[in-house]
This record gives sequence, structure tokens and C-alpha cells, in this order.
Amino acid sequence: MPPERSVNTQVAQAPSTIRVALIEDDVGTRRNLREIIESDPDCRCVGEFGSVAEAVAGLPALAPRCVLVDVNLPDGTGIDAVRRLALIMPDTEFVMLTLYHDGDLLFDALAAGAHGYLIKPVSVDTLLAAIHDVIEGGAPMSSMVARRIVRSFERHAPPNVAPLPKGEVTVDLAPREREVLDLLASGAMYKEVAKQLGVSRNTVITYIRRIYKKLHVHSRHHAVERYRRMQ
Repeated sequence: MPPERSVNTQVAQAPSTIRVALIEDDVGTRRNLREIIESDPDCRCVGEFGSVAEAVAGLPALAPRCVLVDVNLPDGTGIDAVRRLALIMPDTEFVMLTLYHDGDLLFDALAAGAHGYLIKPVSVDTLLAAIHDVIEGGAPMSSMVARRIVRSFERHAPPNVAPLPKGEVTVDLAPREREVLDLLASGAMYKEVAKQLGVSRNTVITYIRRIYKKLHVHSRHHAVERYRRMQ
């Protein structure tokens, strides 16, 4: 008997609520993910889909801010879904949730438009942090995934660029970038950082993307952790 398929929509929430949807064919996994999402007062699960076709047909109308996507689906892959949906949902962030460590799948997912890649099993705290992080401009990834990306860059680095000695950190952060990191380290959310600095939230996200690039990290947690080690 084929697994149950369902689409669940809810009444629109307040603008501050993070609207999250799921593309996952396993009913039990969908239920667990929905419960985790609903445990966060800032998040609401607005839709659940069990296949690529269902997601492509129903997801755009729900306008979620974040979509958690399984790789293995009955009529294709989650990467197929992201590739099709990212073109028509530019304001939505896609995070892959998968058991697969395969490097080709990872890079295919990122090329298709995914902004996060987490390896199952994922703890409740990690999953909720990833949802908040990705909509704030981050790229949450499991540590083994981030390491694979770093190794890929190392393999393709120009031969005349000498690697930094182990433990040596040489990062040229601008004064305003350090201010942003100080606020993030204190626990401030992006909108609070924007208010403190008197800039827009989009400007803060721009700073964050530059910081991530300079620190070679993919999440707020790792950015703060590395910044603290630099001090």
C-alpha cells in the first residue's frame, strides 16, 4: 500500500511568524518534523507534501519562507523539486534533510538552489536553529558537509597559494563587521542588530554574507564560535 500523501494548509500567521513547509514522503518523519517546527513559537508548518509533483503543484500558493526537503522521493529527488521550485519561489529558502553524505548530491543540491544541507538524524535544536539561520541569510550545514566543501575548495586552490599554518587565523574584518559579530555573539537576532546599528535588515544580511565568506563558515553558530577564538 503506497504511503499516505497529504497537503496541509493553515490560516496565515502574523508577519513575524516563519512559515515552514515539508517535502518528505515518509508519514512518520513528516509528523515528527511538524511537531518540531510547531514547538517553536516563531514557526508554523503551513504545508506537507509527499512527492515532487505534489510540491510543485501546491507549494507556491503557500509562500513559505523555508522548505525542508528530503532527497529521496517516490517520483524523483528533492533536488529535482528544488531545481523547479527555486525558479518560481525566489524568496523561499530550501534546506535539504537527508541520510546521504554523497558529494555529488551535495553539490547538485546547492547548484539547484538549496541554501542548507543537514545530515539526518538532526537534533531539535539544530533543526530549529537552521530554520532561523537560513532565513537570516545563513547557509546551515552539518559539520561533515561543510568540511567536504572546504576540501573541495582546497583541491581546486591555485598551486601558488600557500595554506595557512594550523591554528593561525588571519581575517581582515571591517569595524562594522566586528560590531555585527559582537551583537550576534551576545544573542541578538538580525532585526535587533539592524535596530542597534541603525541600518536595514537587508544591510545586516549583506554584512553577514561577507562575514561568512571571510571566516569560511556557513552558519551563525560557527561564525560566532570562530570570532570568539580570534579574540
